[in-house]
Amino acid sequence: MRIALLTDAWLPQVNGVVTTLLQLVRELEGAGHEVQVVHPGQFTTRPCPGYAGIDLAVRPGRLVAKMLDAMQPDVIHLATEGPLGWAGRRYCLRRGLAFTTAFHTKFPEILHAALRVPLSWGYALFRHFHRPSSGVMVPTQGVLQMLEQRGFRNLRQWTHGVDTQAFPFHGEACPSPLTGVLAHPVSLYVGRISYEKNIEAFLRLDMPGTKVVCGVGPLEARLKAKYPQVRWLGILDRATLAQVYAAADVFVFPSCSETFGLVMLEAMACGTPVAAFPVDGPMEVLGAHQGRSPRGGVLHDNLLTASQQALAIPRAEARSRALDFTRAQAAQLFLRYLVPTRSAGVTGSVAVTKSVTSLSSGR
Repeated sequence: MRIALLTDAWLPQVNGVVTTLLQLVRELEGAGHEVQVVHPGQFTTRPCPGYAGIDLAVRPGRLVAKMLDAMQPDVIHLATEGPLGWAGRRYCLRRGLAFTTAFHTKFPEILHAALRVPLSWGYALFRHFHRPSSGVMVPTQGVLQMLEQRGFRNLRQWTHGVDTQAFPFHGEACPSPLTGVLAHPVSLYVGRISYEKNIEAFLRLDMPGTKVVCGVGPLEARLKAKYPQVRWLGILDRATLAQVYAAADVFVFPSCSETFGLVMLEAMACGTPVAAFPVDGPMEVLGAHQGRSPRGGVLHDNLLTASQQALAIPRAEARSRALDFTRAQAAQLFLRYLVPTRSAGVTGSVAVTKSVTSLSSGR
């Protein structure tokens, strides 16, 4: 099957969306599908206003149309709502082609935090973007319900997977050459140092031991100056990051607006338990739905309490929970939700499902 994947999030960006899409492409290609990625690196770009480190394509419409005309894909998936997503949407609508989309990031919250754009405006724009989609893939049941309440339709729950070989389990916490000899417990944060991550909730914690931060972002300089006692490690390659995960005693995830939180799975794959607020992403990752107790970490309205209690979670339990999220399962769900480009108007029907199944086993 020829799959066109349009995304405004791609290398050299470092974030959960890029990691998710890279893993997805590898799985799809390993299963014999032809995936052609349309990404910002193929266009003239400009930095995203208010969000350093994210470059966006400038006026990509004509080149996107030319690329898709040449590809003649069986299916088209718009992974993001940036300029490339909008260009792909316009291309499909003009030609009467069906397509799917994904809701990876709560950008209305980011726009509100960074530029004070009202949430209602942001969600109105995103609702308009996704309205003609034959299937909007979302990472958690909580996000799905939230979007339903905001008037989104054709929602499909699509979980993500973790590379458990790249993030191996060593049992007890392993000292990392990068972190050196640190006072324990070692509390770790990995992610963008930006408005929506609520990172200061972690930095302010009155935890004994050492706090370690991996990542970069628009708030980095200010927070480094404000919290000099924290170990700031910047961006790390996957192998080194796995060592840092394995050296930590607890992984603290302070975000309250995350749609999933792949970094939690990476930490848990290395055996490091998670401390987080009881919100959508962490509840999905720790399996805390419908009255079930979380596995592999602790959820609490008080992040300090969650962090302290998470230190008692067996590392093997964290690893076991991470193994519930496989890359192969995520790729199969993705394939199931795709629609043939010529199936506009049959959204969600059995006919579409059968068409995708036949395509999946075709080329």
